[in-house]
Amino acid sequence: MAAAAVKVYGWAMSPFVARALLCLEEAGVEYELVPMSREAGDHLRPDFLARNPFAQVPVLEDGDLTLFESRAIARHVLRKHKPELLVGDGSPAAAAMVDMWLEVEAQQHHTPAGAIMVQCILMPLLGGARDQAVVDENVPKLKKVLDVYEARLSKCKYLAGEFISLADLSHFPMMRYFMETEYRALVEERPHVMAWWEELKARPAVRKVTEFMPADFGIGRKAEQ
Repeated sequence: MAAAAVKVYGWAMSPFVARALLCLEEAGVEYELVPMSREAGDHLRPDFLARNPFAQVPVLEDGDLTLFESRAIARHVLRKHKPELLVGDGSPAAAAMVDMWLEVEAQQHHTPAGAIMVQCILMPLLGGARDQAVVDENVPKLKKVLDVYEARLSKCKYLAGEFISLADLSHFPMMRYFMETEYRALVEERPHVMAWWEELKARPAVRKVTEFMPADFGIGRKAEQ
């Protein structure tokens, strides 16, 4: 069997790797996930640094093209294989709305949701103590973001409008873990945000990628061995 033309380097439980995999799954692209180990320092090896000098996952190889940064990878995959997830009906206005809400995800949602997730899930798994001050600082920030989402989603089905787009899908990797924390109530108590999340996680591509993302990041399983 011929090797897949598209390769993704990284560990699938990473939210950043998951973003790339989700877009490939949504677009129906055949790909190979090249397994790597953070614990073994695979991201620091010379052959990987030649692909990404910042020593971060994921890296995507698409023929002769090598890309890093998960949102850039996501845009490339969809631009090439499923552009409607970037531009909706193809109008400049629809594309602009996707771009705007993608920026909201990256600049407003990701940081507070990620900070809460790291403190509530990752730190205990790694043997550290939760810094509740960090959580307490970020909860009100995330509440404000989710209040904006609730207002937006009360007026349209998805963030960019009446069509699903990368602006919605890009939230999944971090929210998959955030929703395992006790702070998931921030989503559950906002009915339009919750309905949006339920529909998002029910998508076949999302269910497939979720299989690669154990709630304990695979760390708990290693500790039991």
